[in-house]
Amino acid sequence: MRASILIAARTNLKSMTHMKSIYFLVSVLLLFALGSCKKFLEVEPKNQASDDQTIFDKNSAQTALNGAYRLLAADAYYGQKFQFIIYLQGGDLGWGDSRTVNLQFIQNDVRADNEEVNNVWTAIYKTINQTNHIIAKVPPITSDPALTTAVKNDILGQAYFIRALAYFDLVRTWGGVQIVLTPTEDVAQKAGIPRSSVADTYQQVLNDLTIAEGLLSSGVNRVRATKNTVRALRARYHLYRQEWADAETYATYAISDLTNYPLISPYNSWFANNVVGSKESILETAYSTVQLNTHRNSWQPTQNGGIRSWFPKDNFVTLVNTPAIGGNRSTLVAQATNGQWYGNVYYRNPATDPSFVLRIAEQYLIRAEARANLNNLPGATLDLNLVRNRAGLTGTTATTQADLLLAIEDERRFEFAWEPHRWFDLVRTSRADDVLNLTNTNKWILPIPAAQLIVDPALTQNPGY
Repeated sequence: MRASILIAARTNLKSMTHMKSIYFLVSVLLLFALGSCKKFLEVEPKNQASDDQTIFDKNSAQTALNGAYRLLAADAYYGQKFQFIIYLQGGDLGWGDSRTVNLQFIQNDVRADNEEVNNVWTAIYKTINQTNHIIAKVPPITSDPALTTAVKNDILGQAYFIRALAYFDLVRTWGGVQIVLTPTEDVAQKAGIPRSSVADTYQQVLNDLTIAEGLLSSGVNRVRATKNTVRALRARYHLYRQEWADAETYATYAISDLTNYPLISPYNSWFANNVVGSKESILETAYSTVQLNTHRNSWQPTQNGGIRSWFPKDNFVTLVNTPAIGGNRSTLVAQATNGQWYGNVYYRNPATDPSFVLRIAEQYLIRAEARANLNNLPGATLDLNLVRNRAGLTGTTATTQADLLLAIEDERRFEFAWEPHRWFDLVRTSRADDVLNLTNTNKWILPIPAAQLIVDPALTQNPGY
């Protein structure tokens, strides 16, 4: 075909100029044709799933699952942004950067046009869409004998777990959201779906966790979901729903497995000395020199190559360095040569620090809180003191239910200082007003991103924004 085009071109050429023009046109056409062929032949990106042909055997299903974990660990999700829009609101961090958009979180006065709110929202829905592809496309595959029922169940169980975690993070951050359970070519194609209620969104989380628990086998994997991982998230779920008996039951699963999930000493053993996948960790997101965890840059001071976008406030530094309060959790902070204090959980260079999603210490404090609410004060005290003792502290002096619940709240403040718990803890217990003087309860959840409201008329804004 190319020869015919060139012969016709030469026949009609009257000048060298015209010949050059024809050659140029033919080259463009050929490049377009080759580009189209290349697009047709190319394999889908390794960590994505976007059409009916992408997932067709065991290897492509595993690749799609890898993509879901990669999205979970992405910069706008657990790689940095989701975590910082939460822990910046908890009251223990100050702002050290000139970029004032993130100062809104520390001031608990976030605007709907805040770009980071939109970034996180989009990142979570991308993660959900990836899992939707897996959940829809893996079950019908019958052509690959390597994709056995057991393998399918494992892949699907992990996808359901990731989707459950994503919806859990959405509902506790924004309230009721759009529930999308079918895959789309683009995450924006969810437009037109109205928001579900808070109760229905939480129910979707539980539905996915229940399915995942039935599909996955028991076992230990610090960076992938197993039945143990699902049960740990269910403990947290039931805590948020104030379903105390279920919270106690599910937390007990991991606590009872002392071989695989012990409280390790000293406190910083789960993050110091470049450790990865310590026995403290139930689930963490993994990073490499190819995919970095961008937390480090925002925490570390300039002397360590960071920009110290945020930093622990003086009051927190004083408390955590007080032996009777912080114990050996004083290792959460460090001091630069210029006297500035900074958080030191994310410190590696290159920045391959894990992000910590579920730890065994949380399970103990979940069970302590559940037991306290069930009026099992001795059991609650035992769990609380195990965490305190690991941190080099003596047992609690709290004796009443009210005092014990406050002691557990305080323990969670220091235990999970640089993890996204403190803000959620104050909101779920209705203590954000008492602790942060945040009387406007509308501000206890974030605004639906303005960018999403513009493109999707079915979305409605949260009250007060």
